[in-house]
Amino acid sequence: MDHLSLSPGSVAATLGQRSRAAVWHPCTRLRPDDHAVPLAIVRGEGPWLHDADGQRYFDATSSWWVNLFGHANPRINAALAGQLETLEHVMLAGCTHAPAVELAERLSALTGGALGNVFYASDGASAVEIALKMSFHYWRNTGLPAKREFVCLRHGYHGETVGALAVTDVEIFRDAYDALIRRAHVVMSPDARQARRGESAADVAARALAELEALLRERAGAIAALIVEPLVQGAAGMAMHDPSYLDGVRALCGRYRVHLIADEIAVGCGRTGTFFAWEQSRGTEAPLPAHAWPDFLCLSKGISGGYLPLSLVLSRPEIQRAFVADELARSFLHSHSYTGNPLACRAALATLDLFAQDDVLARNRDRAQWLADGMAGLAADARVRHVRQRGLIWAADVGDDVAGADFAARFHHAARARELLVRPIGNTLYVMPPYVFDAAQARWLGERMLATLDDVTAGKEVRHAA
Repeated sequence: MDHLSLSPGSVAATLGQRSRAAVWHPCTRLRPDDHAVPLAIVRGEGPWLHDADGQRYFDATSSWWVNLFGHANPRINAALAGQLETLEHVMLAGCTHAPAVELAERLSALTGGALGNVFYASDGASAVEIALKMSFHYWRNTGLPAKREFVCLRHGYHGETVGALAVTDVEIFRDAYDALIRRAHVVMSPDARQARRGESAADVAARALAELEALLRERAGAIAALIVEPLVQGAAGMAMHDPSYLDGVRALCGRYRVHLIADEIAVGCGRTGTFFAWEQSRGTEAPLPAHAWPDFLCLSKGISGGYLPLSLVLSRPEIQRAFVADELARSFLHSHSYTGNPLACRAALATLDLFAQDDVLARNRDRAQWLADGMAGLAADARVRHVRQRGLIWAADVGDDVAGADFAARFHHAARARELLVRPIGNTLYVMPPYVFDAAQARWLGERMLATLDDVTAGKEVRHAA
């Protein structure tokens, strides 16, 4: 029996129906005649998730890009169990604890000390808002209160809280709340898919830099910061750009006295091939000099290994120094109740231990090749275009003439029938699995993705039924 045609009495269907009635699910369209129920997952192991009826699914998108080392990782489990025996939480206002201190020190060390003074929060949008507020407040504290505008890239995504939406240029998330938002300047994305005949990705990056410089030349006195997603713009459909763009924006922001915010919430923690995507800004993995780093760097998602909500902002030491004063109004009073939660910090420390002890970045170079080899059949298919890969992110676009209406939803449901959990972005197919797959699983993944595309374009996709 097709396990997506769930019988009304199945365990998965029952739990899904209860969830539909009680839980308002994120990023989910509500239709009056739609009886689809969410997939009821009860356990995970490695790259696999298992539903309430015992069916398995390969977690091809790392559960919204967060899971790095597989589900129920025994080493992260052990670290959390040990932390549970000592301290589950304490307020970080006026108190501290070892996991928060050690995590901040180790992350700063990974930047060669260029960034430090970690400010903790719980989700990516909060980290973005912290960076925006810090930048604005820094310029006010240093006597430049007119610098209060922000710049973002076309189709960039930085979260869905009201402040983060100001620098998010994805209409479906932003436009309903436009009246609440203070809009940012939007400049050309360096998305390499925009290449004109004869242009390289570096040429596209150069055009984008020229447009940015024109804005900065005119408005730098009023602009506080530019925010970018280094190397890959996720919600834009895994839009990838040449690393030279990052080096270029660093130079421009320095020249025009504008802060540079690197949103590495989705692309950090080894996903693009280096621990920080920004490490590739000069086209090399050699250690960056201090001046080449951004002024702020936001992390979330994978930093806790996919276990617990945690986000943070790393900033240059001179940023914090501007807040040192007797006047309370000069202090940065932003706060979250669970800031620097010990359990989340311990999960992050266990994640960093795995990177260090297992030489993960080197092994991921092998995995990136396995992924490329495994997806080769799909990459060669005439129905896809703009095939691209950066580290362990692989993507390709399906043409409108092939995709048809509601392609993402149809592909998602059809893939479940082939033991895959994937969630296309519009017409963009992408995979970014946990760092625990082998060459055989990469081949299996590619074969299943291609077979699913066959199902969808032939009209054979399975409709999820209650």
